[in-house]
Amino acid sequence: MPAFPKAAREAVGNTTLRANLRHATHTIRDKRARAVAELDDWAALREAGKQIKDHTLRHLDHYLVRLEEAVTAAGGTVHWAADADEANRIVTRLVRETGESEVVKVKSMATQEIGLNEALEEAGIRAYETDLAELIVQLGEDRPSHILVPAIHRNRGEIRDIFRAEMGGWGRPAPDGLTDSPRGLAEAARLHLREKFLRAKVGVSGANFMVAETGTLVVVESEGNGRMCLTLPETLISVVGIEKTVPTWRDLEVFLQTLPRSSTAERMNPYTSTWTGTTDSDGPRAFHLVLLDNGRTDTLADEVGRQALRCIRCSACLNVCPVYERAGGHAYGSVYPGPIGAILSPQLRGTASEIDASLPYASSLCGACYEVCPVAIDIPEVLVHLRERVVQGGEVTRRGVKVTLKPAKGHAAERAAMRAAGLAFARPGVLRAGQRMASRTRRFHPRTLPGPGRAWTAARDLPEVPAESFRDWWRRTGGGQVSGKDGK
Repeated sequence: MPAFPKAAREAVGNTTLRANLRHATHTIRDKRARAVAELDDWAALREAGKQIKDHTLRHLDHYLVRLEEAVTAAGGTVHWAADADEANRIVTRLVRETGESEVVKVKSMATQEIGLNEALEEAGIRAYETDLAELIVQLGEDRPSHILVPAIHRNRGEIRDIFRAEMGGWGRPAPDGLTDSPRGLAEAARLHLREKFLRAKVGVSGANFMVAETGTLVVVESEGNGRMCLTLPETLISVVGIEKTVPTWRDLEVFLQTLPRSSTAERMNPYTSTWTGTTDSDGPRAFHLVLLDNGRTDTLADEVGRQALRCIRCSACLNVCPVYERAGGHAYGSVYPGPIGAILSPQLRGTASEIDASLPYASSLCGACYEVCPVAIDIPEVLVHLRERVVQGGEVTRRGVKVTLKPAKGHAAERAAMRAAGLAFARPGVLRAGQRMASRTRRFHPRTLPGPGRAWTAARDLPEVPAESFRDWWRRTGGGQVSGKDGK
């Protein structure tokens, strides 16, 4: 993937994409605002969610051990994966041990993060996505562009064409005469997936929450495909990031109120599925839980950046972000797009690549993302923190070891400008002289900057310098006390 600025520039030129995104994000965020307004105690719920998550992250080692003990006691098996490669090896081995060559999947961002589908394909195992939007993405050989609605960049006509062209190669073909009506598209997907649900012996899932107290996993969804994947297969493999842990069953009360309102603008999700281990009479006979780190403990070591691990994947921040609305999710080069992706991906993957080093700059810092976040992640604070890391370098944790990052290339002019500004602001005389010189030469100032400054003025005009600095005006007018033409 190219850096965000280049990818975004190309996306902004796609008028169809921008129209799809504008319609979808505005619709979702308006509905969300109405759903949240119904609760008088929304602010209290938001703070409670933040406190629960922060407490869990501070004591994550304790609660993960409790979770493993509870899952094991309920008949499940727990596997620990330090990174994506280890997680993929574990899941591939578990599927091979069943003798099966296909799996059905309920939407899981963790498995997208580690590239599980590709790893299974290399091993001769086919993974079928069963979430409607994920199915559209898979059939179209596309990539998700939204956390909640992965195919948000597609309109109904495009989806109809994908179903007509591709469904037959993956199973039951689309019905003859398929139109772009929502009912018709949903029925085509239902018929296509039903045979897979009834045939599959292995299911793969993620989880929205894991309850350490009981070993219970929770998935919330709107279509029922999750319920099918979690109950019909004989073997269930759940790949879940370690930050999804909550201490007690009672903690779910908070999140089962805030998550549906922030994501689908519903009072509750149509399907809330919970499972604890295995039973002889119902559900899968074998349950495996793969606990995924993949950079999460490194993120936890960052006192500012760790708040990104509070995220409950509601996608509210995407729907209010002016940058996401115009650029779309693909420009972020990650399964986590939008504001949360701009702070999570560079921490999970590091900032060594061009795309990851550019993500903290994929924001206007307007703060709308923080205002809607149901667990009060201060995304603008983390963005500025990560920008400092990119420009200045410094100490970070990688695979549990403290390392010192060098400043990223291409930021020398920025560092020099900030150092010069710091020196000037620390010396009032120098600042005053600089302001007066800027005022007296303002008629000669260009509208755009040369050299590295071109990146800043490529899409905006250089602000005009006033004829008089505020300090000089204040001194001349006695703090605004002098009236008259010159003292206004």
